[in-house]
Amino acid sequence: MTDEPTAAASITVCHRGPLLIRGDFDLLDDEGNPIDAGRTTIALCRCGHSGRKPFCDGTHKRIYGTADD
Repeated sequence: MTDEPTAAASITVCHRGPLLIRGDFDLLDDEGNPIDAGRTTIALCRCGHSGRKPFCDGTHKRIYGTADD
């Protein structure tokens, strides 16, 4: 374990896409139980159609077109 400071979490809203969470964060389910994100950058589903909820699996691209539309 290191004593290096961790970056505060940042949230980026992707147009017609997921929420990108970067930095030091805790991810909890609706009962307050921790969800292991497994990394320091994650994409959370906003369209509600992901097969990997709460994580984005790219399904929004089929629904809304590319994230750059």
